[in-house]
Amino acid sequence: MCVCQTMEVGKYGKNATRSGDRGVLLEPFIHQVGGHSSMMRYDDHTVCKPLITREQRFYESLPPEMKEFTPEYKGVVSVCFEGDSDGYINLVAYPYVENEAVEQDDMPERDQPRRKHSRRSLHRSSSGTEHKEERPGLASDSTESIQETKSPRVDLHIHSDVPFQMLDGNSGLSSEKISYNPWSLRCHKQQLSRMRSESKDRKLYKFLLLENVVHHFRLPCVLDLKMGTRQHGDDASEEKAARQMKKCEQSTSATLGVRVCGMQVYQLDTGHYLCRNKYYGRGLSIEGFRNALYQYLHNGIELRKDLFEPILTKLRSLKAVLERQASYRFYSSSLLIIYDGKDSRAGMFVERRPEMRLKRVDSSAPESPQDGGSTEPSSSAQPKVDVRMIDFAHSTFKGFRDDPTVHDGPDMGYMFGLESLINIMEQMREENQ
Repeated sequence: MCVCQTMEVGKYGKNATRSGDRGVLLEPFIHQVGGHSSMMRYDDHTVCKPLITREQRFYESLPPEMKEFTPEYKGVVSVCFEGDSDGYINLVAYPYVENEAVEQDDMPERDQPRRKHSRRSLHRSSSGTEHKEERPGLASDSTESIQETKSPRVDLHIHSDVPFQMLDGNSGLSSEKISYNPWSLRCHKQQLSRMRSESKDRKLYKFLLLENVVHHFRLPCVLDLKMGTRQHGDDASEEKAARQMKKCEQSTSATLGVRVCGMQVYQLDTGHYLCRNKYYGRGLSIEGFRNALYQYLHNGIELRKDLFEPILTKLRSLKAVLERQASYRFYSSSLLIIYDGKDSRAGMFVERRPEMRLKRVDSSAPESPQDGGSTEPSSSAQPKVDVRMIDFAHSTFKGFRDDPTVHDGPDMGYMFGLESLINIMEQMREENQ
């Protein structure tokens, strides 16, 4: 049973078909650490998100030299609700058919459901309790029955073998360990609530297909940074512009041009991911931002000093590229910094605590050929890192979609954020040599 048309489906829509096409069950992307749109897993190499026309067109018109620093754009799919035999509601993607699906910004902003309204039906907690399951009533073929269901149970088939733990506002660990970043499920539930509230008028939705930029990392450590001194787009209402300016003024966006929007970092001593969300990032001082960056580069045992140079190299390369992008503005976009928590250093014997014996963290990782159990990492193995710009729903440049406001020169707010980030990392490197 699909909102777009009546049909028979298999368990969670895995065998569902529409016009002879096989549907793809979408699940929350377990490594989403920030943002408000739900990132969904499409396959191992691909994620998807609700389509906003401006963002789609921006991806389609990216300068070639920027593509190294953005996810690959892979096209569009149509997405609809489907109910399974147990009455649970899921999102299923199908090949896109022109004029069949609707993108998010086809409605004026004032008509779009507000997130604070949709949250009422959700579990809200900073400690990761959003994953508690609710069982809705049995779904029928009608849109109205979809409207009346409670938040759907989330029964993830794709999950991490490494648990996640959220740090609360007092820097204490939550007692719960779950198999996905708690922010990903929070966004997913909010997205479903918004879509259900619109489902009487909107049968199908357009979703963007994008590269899964953490696919090549076994234990992806991810830092999501909101870049720039300004977050509102040129088309923002006065009310929204005022809200965004206040957020910037009260955070490191104003003082550094960058603020933390989310984080997950693998901890060798406990074997879990440590998570932070955007609310933590908004309250940081300059020193607090430095501490957050330090925490992101710390594996629970030691500071990953080997990451400084490869990350700095990427940031400097991105800065050089963006300096040449005259008239571009990347309002409200984020920068992801990614490294692997399970690389050559993680495979070595490490001293967990003075009172404990040496522990083998990963018996499958290569050992030093000299002694077979050295505590020193291999000097020839440089850690793999990645830096990617994401979220372009409010980006613009000269001639883009006939935007009335034309900006001169590079995005200095974004450049300021990159310079601050580079300077802080250089200082940390010097202090920890």
